[in-house]
This record gives sequence, structure tokens and C-alpha cells, in this order.
Amino acid sequence: MQHFSLHTHTIGFDGQNTVEEMVQQAQKLRWSKIGIANHFIVHPELKNAVFYTYACKGHYQNIYSETFEEAINKFVPLFQEIKRVEQKTRFPIYKGMEVDFFDTPEWEKGFYQAIRQLKPDYLIGSAHLVAYRGRLLNTHDMKKASVAEQTEILKIYWKNVRAAIEFGQFDFMAHLDLPAKVGLGYEKKWEKEEEETVAFLSACGGKTEVNTSALAKREEAYPSQRILKLLAKYQVPVLLSDDAHSVAQMGRHYKKAAELVKNAGITHTVYPVTIAQHLTQRIYTDWRFKRVR
Repeated sequence: MQHFSLHTHTIGFDGQNTVEEMVQQAQKLRWSKIGIANHFIVHPELKNAVFYTYACKGHYQNIYSETFEEAINKFVPLFQEIKRVEQKTRFPIYKGMEVDFFDTPEWEKGFYQAIRQLKPDYLIGSAHLVAYRGRLLNTHDMKKASVAEQTEILKIYWKNVRAAIEFGQFDFMAHLDLPAKVGLGYEKKWEKEEEETVAFLSACGGKTEVNTSALAKREEAYPSQRILKLLAKYQVPVLLSDDAHSVAQMGRHYKKAAELVKNAGITHTVYPVTIAQHLTQRIYTDWRFKRVR
């Protein structure tokens, strides 16, 4: 059983608890470490998107930034707080960022500048949003689209995931089949996109997570058992992620997820023992600023 999580969120973004409260819970669970990886989502049109209004109503608009400067200003105090709590508790806390990738030269330039300044310990790649016909859509927007539009959007989604993999800067990819959150992408016709993505992830030497948040409502995690079997086939290393937004969600459904991983035939896991050494290997004066392919 895995005794840590690297995919957690805290107050000030879209989490419900402080860094210190998350660490206290990690200690209660007898974990060996924890990573805090709040959302790093930067795009100039975010506040014009339909979902931003709902984010404001739900008080989690802080996960969105129109500029990299705005995002950096949110992460500087967070990373300072992580350092303070780590010194106080003497518990290993790693500074992460769950980064939404946008495949443009402007975004790439801003991203490099941001990580040079922030120096995170690790980066999670994600694709929560799709740019479609001049609009930014999240999963709920995708659900509201027509069937024909959903097909176009999902093709763009999988293309975005592969672009993020090719970018080569992420330690692992988050929830590969996120549109499943709203019931999209289950049809057999998406098997080719899924296999192409997993094969590409393997060819690029990438890693991914088994996100247990979906297990609260269904029998599958993110990704689905269909994709888990592909991860086994292509020998892509995985780790478990609780995607915890509160202390109550930390370590949730790990046992069930471990069973799913085993049943899929996955034998490769991501540095379950030596993660501390792995996360401190980044040298920001010699960052690998190049795509893997």
C-alpha cells in the first residue's frame, strides 16, 4: 500500500484545509511524506469563460490566473508556508504544481519563467480545459455540447494530453480520461485515441497516476480499467493519487485502487521508496527546456 500522496490541494486555491492541517492528517495516517500540488492554470481568456462565473460562486476562482505574474504571486506565499510548516513539523513536504498545459509559444515562455522563479519540487501535467471554437471549455461545458460537438471536443482533448506528454516537463500526468467525470469517452470508438495516448506516454518515458477521486461515485478510477490494461501493456509506471481537497479525502480508496491496478496487470510503480531523492534532483540552472520528441 502506498503511504503518501503527491496530488493534494489546500485552502487559498480550491482546497478546504491548510498545509499544516494536511500534514497533521498525513501524520495520523502514518504517511512518510506529502506533496502539495495546487492548480497552476494560466490563460488570458479564463475570466471570460462560462465556468469562471461558477468558480466565483463556489469560491475557487483562485485556481485561475490570466497572467503568469498573477499565478506566481499566488504560489510564492504558498511555497513559503510549506517551508514554514515543514520546519515546524519536521515532516517531509514537497512543493508541487498541477499545471494545465496550453500548446502555445507564449504559454511555454511564461511557464519556463514561472518555474525558474518558483522552483517546484515536481510538476503534474493536466488538461482540464479545451479551447474549442474560440471558447475555453471545462468538462461540464463539454457535457452540455451537442453529440457532434462532443466528438470534436474529445478529439481535441486527447490531442492536448499527448501535447502535454510531448512537452516533457511533467513528472507524471493526472487523470488521463478526465471527461469521464461527466460521462464522456466511454464508447468503444475512443479506444484508438486511448491506446495512441498510452503508447505515446510509454515511448516518451512518461508516468501517470491512478486518481482515486472517481471511486467515490463509481467502480472505476481515473483512468478507466480499459486504460489501466493499456498502461500494463505498455509498461507505463503509475502511482496512486487521492486528489484530496480536504483532510477527509486523504488516502481515500487507496485499497480499492491498488486492487484495480493489480487486476489490470500493472507491475510498474513510480518511485514508491526513493521519491524523496527523485524530487530533489531538479537543477533549475540547467533545466531540460526541450520537448522529448
